[in-house]
Amino acid sequence: MFTKIFFGIGALLAIAFIILVIIRVRNEQEIDRIWRSLESSPTGDRFTEDMVAELPPPVQRYFLHSIAPGTPLASSVSLEMSGSFRMAQDKPWIPMRAKQITSALKGFVWKAVIGSGLFKFMGADYYANKSGQMRFALWGLIPLVNVQNPDITRSAIGRFVGEFFWLPSALLLQRNVTWKEIDDKTIQASLKVDGEPVTLTMVTDIDGKLLKVSFPRWGEHTEDGSYTYIPFGGEFQEEHTFGGFTIPSQISAGWWFGTERYSEFFLATIEQAEFC
Repeated sequence: MFTKIFFGIGALLAIAFIILVIIRVRNEQEIDRIWRSLESSPTGDRFTEDMVAELPPPVQRYFLHSIAPGTPLASSVSLEMSGSFRMAQDKPWIPMRAKQITSALKGFVWKAVIGSGLFKFMGADYYANKSGQMRFALWGLIPLVNVQNPDITRSAIGRFVGEFFWLPSALLLQRNVTWKEIDDKTIQASLKVDGEPVTLTMVTDIDGKLLKVSFPRWGEHTEDGSYTYIPFGGEFQEEHTFGGFTIPSQISAGWWFGTERYSEFFLATIEQAEFC
């Protein structure tokens, strides 16, 4: 009797495991399909000083520092990164490795492995086809987060635009960007993506090197868990040049940026960047 029960339970567990594997494969195939849809070729245009000649002087310095004259204007970038991640301010930092693709006009996909051993979380965060989603699972099998709704999409658009510093040409290719000079080292880029307004505040040094980026991002990191626009941003400790683009290569970022409530949760180093 007990033998039959034991084997019955074993059979059920085996079936459950097979189902989880099938779901994982299907999820990975879906993310890979979205990733491929964001791949692109250079526009054919090359960056020149004339392209930014009518912009405010500190904006010109930012672009001239970030894009070498003659560089093909990339419409997408693929990144490889490593770093640390934590779930909340009072939680420990855990290792993270990720790959990301960002398309200037289509969206982004961030595929990550967070943690190690028994506590390894695998999944993706993306915005594409006017929709955002977060999907992570323990060992890639046991679902932990699978969220797709208008609030997630709104927040994902903020992340999409907020990370254009890794694809400086995106701010040239986006056709509805309005630039504003705040002071000699502070500039703002305002635009809309699928109806969602985003205003980036970018702090540079006198040579145009990017030091900080911040923007109001839709999120639920409030006392009662309700969604609202929250100051979000990051600081850049290092930069690196890849294929004519000089981009931040070391970042620390979090919610409530620039306030006493700042909650840093993301540390990353860019190891590879390929522009297309």
